[in-house]
Amino acid sequence: MTVKHKASLTGVMRSQSVSWKEKWRIIKAKLARFLFGFNDRKGFLLKVVIYTLLLCIGFVYLYPMLYMFITSMMPLSDLLDSAVRWIPSNLYTENYQQAFSVMNIRNSLFGSVVIAFVPTLFQVVVASLVGYGFARFDFPLKRLLFGLMLFSFIIPPQILMMPTYRLFSELGLTGSLNAFWIPAALGQGINSTIFILIFYQFFKQTPKSLYEAAEVDGAGPFISFFRIAIPMAVPAFLVSFLFSFVWYWNETYLTTLYLTSQSTDITTILLQLQQFEQNYETLYPAAENNASRINEGIKMAGTVISVLPLLIIYFFLQKHFVESVDRTGITGE
Repeated sequence: MTVKHKASLTGVMRSQSVSWKEKWRIIKAKLARFLFGFNDRKGFLLKVVIYTLLLCIGFVYLYPMLYMFITSMMPLSDLLDSAVRWIPSNLYTENYQQAFSVMNIRNSLFGSVVIAFVPTLFQVVVASLVGYGFARFDFPLKRLLFGLMLFSFIIPPQILMMPTYRLFSELGLTGSLNAFWIPAALGQGINSTIFILIFYQFFKQTPKSLYEAAEVDGAGPFISFFRIAIPMAVPAFLVSFLFSFVWYWNETYLTTLYLTSQSTDITTILLQLQQFEQNYETLYPAAENNASRINEGIKMAGTVISVLPLLIIYFFLQKHFVESVDRTGITGE
């Protein structure tokens, strides 16, 4: 074998070894990109961690709802059978029929909707006006008034309940829905400060050039509010409306304090849920060890009924709600 032939063979071997090393380097780089990601792309390991956390958090939130719904569909025989846990032997709807009658669903649903919707409507309108005023205008004692508003939110509401109740009693507001409507219309609804801050921050971030251009065209403050501020603040309106509606819907202490403290026919779903067992025993009297006695399935049916309206509202507004939360990050000048 000549020297020239040996040299060419060595070059081929070296080129083959380099190519394999290059291939292995490329494989490792692709594997690292797949596992750990690159640039703005998330890697497989990070996605596994994120989805695992989301599944765990989702399970924590969904498990009570699933357990509540499945238990509400079980007859007494399934509840007493330890072998039946997640799948009922049959779809038992009589629990819901009894729960509907016990909770007086027509009157209680109407009361809940009225108590939640009307004050929410007043509260969102007033909060938007106050937030717009603080964000767009300079006036005397502005910082002092803004600080007093924040201070009113810091004070625990339990401290103000009895003085507020006495004031409402002297004004004749207790025992009627005016105890909720009038404070909301005056900017003193449930957590009104939060909504004022939401609108304040949103209007503060809105570009000033839009209002200046409107002023050049002869638009006044109210025209600018209705023509410019409101269309741009739709996300803030939707978020504030949903949160306010849920808070008014879930409020039971103030409802009990203002409505049931005096003789009134107004009731809500949650008030009926609080008195569920007592009302059931009154409506369906039963002897000891009788099958018609209240059980876990009937209680869970009443609980499902109490949260079902909120779930329906969120189901239809979920897309708009998520978009509203994303769009609240408008950059201003």
